[in-house]
Amino acid sequence: MDQAVDKQTMTAAATPLTESEKNAIIAGVLLSMLLAALDQTIVAPAMPTIGHALGHAQYLPWIVTGYLLTATAMAPLYGKISDVYGRRPTVYAAILIFLLGSVVSAMAPNMFVLVVGRAIQGAGGGGLFTLTQTVIGDLVPPRERARYAAWISGTWAVASIAGPLLGGTFAEHLHWSLIFWINIPLGLLAMAIINNPLKKLPIAAKRHRIDGLGALLLVAATALLLLALNWGGSEYPWLSGEILGLLAASVVFWAAFSLRLRRAAEPLISLEVLSNPIVRAGTLSMFLLQAANIGLAVYLPVYLQSIVGLSVSESGLAMLGLLLGTVAGATFSGRTIPRFVHYKRIAMVGVLFSIICLGLLALVAGHASLLVVEVLTVCVGLGSGTTFPVATVSVQNAVDRAHLGVATGVLTFLRSLGSALGVAMLGAVALGYGLPLAGEGTLAVGQVISAEPFVMIFLVAAATLFLALITLALMPEKPLRGQAEHPPVMAE
Repeated sequence: MDQAVDKQTMTAAATPLTESEKNAIIAGVLLSMLLAALDQTIVAPAMPTIGHALGHAQYLPWIVTGYLLTATAMAPLYGKISDVYGRRPTVYAAILIFLLGSVVSAMAPNMFVLVVGRAIQGAGGGGLFTLTQTVIGDLVPPRERARYAAWISGTWAVASIAGPLLGGTFAEHLHWSLIFWINIPLGLLAMAIINNPLKKLPIAAKRHRIDGLGALLLVAATALLLLALNWGGSEYPWLSGEILGLLAASVVFWAAFSLRLRRAAEPLISLEVLSNPIVRAGTLSMFLLQAANIGLAVYLPVYLQSIVGLSVSESGLAMLGLLLGTVAGATFSGRTIPRFVHYKRIAMVGVLFSIICLGLLALVAGHASLLVVEVLTVCVGLGSGTTFPVATVSVQNAVDRAHLGVATGVLTFLRSLGSALGVAMLGAVALGYGLPLAGEGTLAVGQVISAEPFVMIFLVAAATLFLALITLALMPEKPLRGQAEHPPVMAE
């Protein structure tokens, strides 16, 4: 089998990809990533309609939680599998699993089947997030790779805008199942685009062994932790037996997974990758940044409605400032990285700028106009967006090709885990300061809310970004591989 792999690797290496083939692959994997990103945003507007159609509305949160659980837990597995068996079959498997989940969800006769379908979707979607960045890492040298981070951020921007619009339109005017059926033609189109050119990507690893026990321990540890973060403060009090039990069980499984990494002949996540200081710092900074960003994105609309006085739809439009600022920051960072030797300073300056803007937002939270809030949130997104290309390129540049998928999978995993932690963390702050919510981020009618909870939310988000800044400062820098279009300049 090893000889067959080596033969395939040499064949692929002998037939280099043309620019048009590279562009086709990137377009295809970005389209597949758009599918997974859309399904995190398209469902929410349709949830009331789905609950009315299928009944058992009390289980509606599970159609979101089920997707999040499997998508997060599966991300590092896909990285390892693609390193061993190649990108093309792994990308195809992820798309097919995602489409299977879409069909199950669209045809669901009851809420239980829909939740199962969403979990299957997540099992494929988690791979699409990881594999998109991994495949781009295969195609483009690190010095040029940062430019494509803006494309990834743009894909998320499209999903964030189009998802709620499509979900609401389908549910209100057509049928809720279309939010899942739409994935089928898009998924098949993505497979058709990448089919031939992706065959030329070589397989980097030589050994074909996946640690099944390690994978099960990782999935169990992640699922238990995410359940605790999702239920804590909403379904059960944080200090309840249920939440403490979930957290304790998660700790046990994490400990078992750590032990398995040390004893397995070929661990699921290479110890060489985990021991790399750049990988550790880069993934941790992304974890902290995402915790602040996603937590802020969840509670900023509540602030806009309760303090600034916007309607639900108006607050949604106002959120575009944070989103577009993040895309602009990622674009600027991606284009600037090849020009600097000390490229991590781009992210450090950006994060520091975000911290200052969050501090100003906390200072004026009780009396700021909509214009001031918009300017500050755009600046927060602009600053934090610079970190995504820096962290991704730093982590991928720190490992060899054989471990590219694993390293990218760990980065994606911690990014998703940070999202869940951020929502739970800022939710605990909100509840601790008496912020009354009527569920799903909407305000109870007629309630008057002070600015104090939001001041603390902004300050906690700023503190989280400060930890990310420290992590970036401690991250070693390694010269980027590959040729730049312009010679790098010293940024002293």
